[in-house]
Amino acid sequence: MRRRHLSILALITVVFALALYIVVPNSPGFPVQVGTRDFSDLEFRQGLDLQGGLHVRFEADPAPDQEVDADAMEAVRQIIENRVNALGVAEPVIQIEGDTRLIVELPGLGGPDPDCDPAAEECADPLDDAIALFRETGELLIVDTGSRPYPDDEVFMADPEDVVLRGADLQSARVEFDQLGASMIAFELKPSSGEHFERHTSTHLGQWLTITVDDIVINSAVIEAPIRDEGVIRGTFTPDEARRVAIQLQYGALPVPLKVVQNLTVRPTLGEESLALSVRAGIVGAVLVLAFMVAYYRAAGVVAALALVAYVMLVFAIFKLVPVTLTLAGVAGVILSLGVAVDANILIFERTREEVRRGRAVRRAIEAGFNRAWPSIRDSNVSTLLICAVLFGFGSGGVRGFALTLAIGVAVSMFSAITISRTLLRLAVLVPGVDQPRWFGARSTPEEGAA
Repeated sequence: MRRRHLSILALITVVFALALYIVVPNSPGFPVQVGTRDFSDLEFRQGLDLQGGLHVRFEADPAPDQEVDADAMEAVRQIIENRVNALGVAEPVIQIEGDTRLIVELPGLGGPDPDCDPAAEECADPLDDAIALFRETGELLIVDTGSRPYPDDEVFMADPEDVVLRGADLQSARVEFDQLGASMIAFELKPSSGEHFERHTSTHLGQWLTITVDDIVINSAVIEAPIRDEGVIRGTFTPDEARRVAIQLQYGALPVPLKVVQNLTVRPTLGEESLALSVRAGIVGAVLVLAFMVAYYRAAGVVAALALVAYVMLVFAIFKLVPVTLTLAGVAGVILSLGVAVDANILIFERTREEVRRGRAVRRAIEAGFNRAWPSIRDSNVSTLLICAVLFGFGSGGVRGFALTLAIGVAVSMFSAITISRTLLRLAVLVPGVDQPRWFGARSTPEEGAA
């Protein structure tokens, strides 16, 4: 039996060491990639309220004869989400508010460099660029302009009868570079649209096609040969401009125009202060609780302290591996789960003390204490997990973050209490003298029939 306990302790030690390796700052991680998840990048992800970023509230701005229904707003949300993902923003929040509003939160997207010349092109505010990208409808038109080309960047209102292709006819769009390094946009058409485009280009050789996005001329080109499935848009693009247009084309046109009704830039200093206060509160609370546990439960309290340290390492290792985006609400969930983990140990120790008072030997009292406490721990934690599932399923933003971190913490607390605490207690009583009731804050008062 002792060998079995030592084997479990060795396994716990390995898991703890692995968790510590993951949690330490600037951990190199593991040279493994599963799908799109690269485990060599192990950093804590912070939400908008911790690292700052952009919070924008949009409202639908339809034409007088245009109706905005739930389907249209859902389509807007999906298109905005695709455009945000293409920007490479980690853990954005895009959600519908009411019937005609959309909230977009972009963590980590800061404003312009304060030391940069505002007039310089490279010092443009990325927040303004992001908002402009979201609001643009991104409507691509390829128009037959006969024998006349149009200059780039000119406003051109196309006659609907001259429109050959629209953005909805595109299968994909991406940025490429020619042999001279100039940026261009390569696009592919859907099969049905490709047939139509081939028929048109075959019968209009030598004529001009003008490509516009939101009625702005991107490029005019002569039809030199039939084009079927794919083509290239050339222009005086910088790489960023080409990428921007490609995102618009790739993810379609907004069915409803948007206007900005609120634009907030959350600075990271506010989040850092709030996080520092939250962490400080958590540390102070944990120290006070552990001091009480050690003073009141003696040897069992020391075991609880060790188990709690292992619990914290495991929780934050999981946060890095998943990864979980931490917000202030999520930090609150972690602190609450810390209390749940301590509560599980208290239930076990109280049941153990009751068994000791009844006259049981400490070793048998520990086993009986765990067996008696387990149903209460299981039922209360399962109830908490069910509540977390409801909050995560029906909540949004910070509510979901709170539910996720609390659920992870509760699940790990069950493992910590039943496996780590139990194994450490079983090994502690093997030390000569520790198996005495006084080391568990109890006195043995045998009752009749006690064993």
